[in-house]
Amino acid sequence: MKPIKHFRHANSKISLKVKIWLYFIMFTVVVFALLWIFLIFFLERFYEDMRVRSAAKSMIAIADVYNEIDRSEKYSNAMEIVLDDEQSKKLADIVEETAVKEDLCVLVVDKYSREVAKKHIFNDCLIHNPNDKRRILADSIDSAEGHVISYRFQNILIYGCTLGDGAYPDGYLLINLGLVPVGATVDVIKRQLMTITVILIAFAFIISLYLSNRISAPIDRITKSAERLAKGDFTTKFDGRGYLEAKKLADTLTYAEKELSKVDMMQRDLIANVSHDLRTPLTMLKAYAEMIRDLSGDNPVKRNEHLEIIISETDRLALLVNDMLDLSKLESGRQKLTPSEFGIRGKLSEIIERFKGLSEKNGYTIHFTPDEERTVYCDTVKIEQVIYNLINNAINYTGDDKQVFVRQINTDDGVLVEVEDTGDGIDKDKIKLIFDKYYRSENHKREVVGTGLGLSIVKAVLKLHNYDYGVRSTIGKGSTFWFKISDVKKQQ
Repeated sequence: MKPIKHFRHANSKISLKVKIWLYFIMFTVVVFALLWIFLIFFLERFYEDMRVRSAAKSMIAIADVYNEIDRSEKYSNAMEIVLDDEQSKKLADIVEETAVKEDLCVLVVDKYSREVAKKHIFNDCLIHNPNDKRRILADSIDSAEGHVISYRFQNILIYGCTLGDGAYPDGYLLINLGLVPVGATVDVIKRQLMTITVILIAFAFIISLYLSNRISAPIDRITKSAERLAKGDFTTKFDGRGYLEAKKLADTLTYAEKELSKVDMMQRDLIANVSHDLRTPLTMLKAYAEMIRDLSGDNPVKRNEHLEIIISETDRLALLVNDMLDLSKLESGRQKLTPSEFGIRGKLSEIIERFKGLSEKNGYTIHFTPDEERTVYCDTVKIEQVIYNLINNAINYTGDDKQVFVRQINTDDGVLVEVEDTGDGIDKDKIKLIFDKYYRSENHKREVVGTGLGLSIVKAVLKLHNYDYGVRSTIGKGSTFWFKISDVKKQQ
C-alpha cells in the first residue's frame, strides 16, 4: 500500500492551540467590555427603574391590605375613614413593614387630607412637609380622577393612588422615595473594576493558555500518530487520554488502522497470488507456442497435443480474469441483481446433472437429497454461480472416497441449501478466513483446481441478496457450506 500523501491546507495556518487561546481571550474581553458599558451608561437608569418598580409594588401591597378591610366598617359620619383598633394596627403594620424594607416614606390620608397612617424614613420627605403635602394631594385629586399619580422633584419621586372607589375615593396613599445620586458610587466602582479587570485579564490569559494546551494536547498526539499511519506504519498507537471525544477519535483511528492493515495484507496477498496464477499459464503458453514453432510444427499429433495445452491454459487464464472482474463488480456495488421466480429443487437438479460428466470422468459421486419444490425469488444467474462454486469447492476438498452431498431443506421462512464434503475439514481459527480472496485450506491432499476466488464470489453474491450463509467443519470428517434463501413464495 502506498503511503497517503500529507496535504496541508493553505487556509489552516493557525493551530488549534492558538485558536482556543484566542477564543478564551476574546470571550474575556467581550465580558469585560459589556460590564463596562452597562456600568457607565445604564447603571443610573437601572437604579431608578428598580426603585420605581419597588415603589409601585409597595403601593399595590398597601392598597390591597386596605381593600381587604370590610367597607361597611370603615365609615362613620361624613363618610370619613374610621378604623377600629385592629384595623388600624393592620394598616399601620403593613405601612411600617413596607417603609422600612424598601426605604420609603408612606402616608395614608382620608379624602379630607387627615392622616390615617404614616411612616417617615428620612427627613427630606416631601409628604412630611405640610405645604408640600397639600400641593401633592391637590395634584393627586386633579389627576385623572386621582387613580395614580407620579410626581418628581429633583432626586425625590412621589408615587400615589386612590383608596376605595376611584370616582369617589375614601382617601389617598402617597409614597415618597429618594433617588440617591449614583455618580460617586460609579466612580468608586470604576476604580475597583479597573483593578479587577487587570487582574482577571492576566488570570484569564494564563488559564486560557493552560486550557488550550490541555485541550489540544490529545489532538496533537493523535495527529502525529495519524501522520505515522499515513506513511504506512501500521504499528502506530493512538493515545486518546484527556477527554471523551479524543478517546473516541483514538479508538476510531485504531480500528481504521487495523482495517487498513488487513487491506494492506490482502492487497499484498492478492498481488502475490494473481502474479503466481498469471505467471504459470503465461509461462506455459509461451513454452508450448515455442515448442510448436521449433519442434512440433510439422508433427500433427504433437502439435495438437501442445495446442490443447495452450487452449486449456488460456481457458484457465480467462476464468481467472472473469472471476476477478465479477468479484470486483460485486464488491464495488456496480453489479445489480435481476431477481425472478424459479423452482429451487429443479435448479439444483439441473446443476447437479451438469456435473455428471465431470463426476463420472474423475470418479466423483454427487448425492442430492431434495425437498418439496419451493418457488424462490432471487437472481437466477447469481444463485447458480453460488451453487456451482460450492459444489466445485466440495469436489476439490472432498476425501479419498470422492463423495459430495447436496441437500435442500425447506423451512418456514426459507430454503436451506447445504453442500458437504468428506475431506479433512477446516481448523476453527481458519474458518473465519475461508471466504477471503485467494485463501485455500491447508488440509487437502490433491492439487486444487480453481482461481481461489470462488468462495469470495459466493460471499459477495449472498451479501448482495442479504442471505445468511456459513460453514460447519469437523477436522477429519469434512465441511458443510450452507446458505439460506429467504425470498420464497408460499405454496398454496
